[in-house]
Amino acid sequence: MNRLTSKDFDPDILKLFDKYVHGDISRRDFLGGTSKFVLAGGLTAAGILEALTPNFAQAQQVSHDDPRINITYVEFPSPDGYGKVKGYLVHPAQTKGKLPVVLVVHENRGLNPHIEDIARRLALDNFIAFAPDALYPLGGYPGDEDKARELFPKLDQNKTKNDFLAAYAALKKLPEGNGKVGVVGFCYGGGIANFLAVRLPDLDAAVPFYGGQPKAEEAATIKAPLLLHYAEKDDRITAGWPAYEVALKMAGVKYEAFIYPGVQHGFNNDTTPRYDEAAAKLAWQRTINFFNQHLH
Repeated sequence: MNRLTSKDFDPDILKLFDKYVHGDISRRDFLGGTSKFVLAGGLTAAGILEALTPNFAQAQQVSHDDPRINITYVEFPSPDGYGKVKGYLVHPAQTKGKLPVVLVVHENRGLNPHIEDIARRLALDNFIAFAPDALYPLGGYPGDEDKARELFPKLDQNKTKNDFLAAYAALKKLPEGNGKVGVVGFCYGGGIANFLAVRLPDLDAAVPFYGGQPKAEEAATIKAPLLLHYAEKDDRITAGWPAYEVALKMAGVKYEAFIYPGVQHGFNNDTTPRYDEAAAKLAWQRTINFFNQHLH
């Protein structure tokens, strides 16, 4: 069977799926809402949900045992958060001198295989990448997307945000790092990237992918340069961009922003049919160029 894309699904199905993955409706409500839709291939509501569920093996770009990278799981103290931050640290195997560090912030499912793959891709582009698992205090990513989504609302977001702040502080002092730290985040992680830009005046670069925006008065405190990626067909998030842009302009924040035409929320995630290859490749190249400009 050929890989499905967002064009194979009725737009209303994708809107329902977006509500489902963000906890606004239950699995039962999603199945009930999609039962009236049948794809050309004859998929049932359950089949539609299965087709939209991430396929990590199919999308992996860099393997865990790639000889070009070194991988470790490390912990950093977080006294104002949950006590400890645990995550996935990836270095290029061969380096000359100290390297910049990128904090990778996952979607609302914790440190799943896709985000680990993102960290490995960054290492191949000559960055040290650290991807924390916000679910670590609750036992870590459970290996199942639905279970991960069920766990996420149980987090104390104030503590979780403090964990990300602690991760940044640790990365800033990483012996093998060059002292410069950027952040890239996706969906929930995009919102965290914006949050870190608000809270950290010495953050060196932030790249939110379809992330929720801070309030105007918070945006006025941002010092880091921003690269913002949005999807045209993402009413829930992209609707907040015009007001955010006004706040950034008024504050004199350096930013670049792109709205990718015709694509869905999550277009960079190559494990699901919402992935758009052309937009994702362009956004990723822009991201690497941006980090090269501001972190090296």
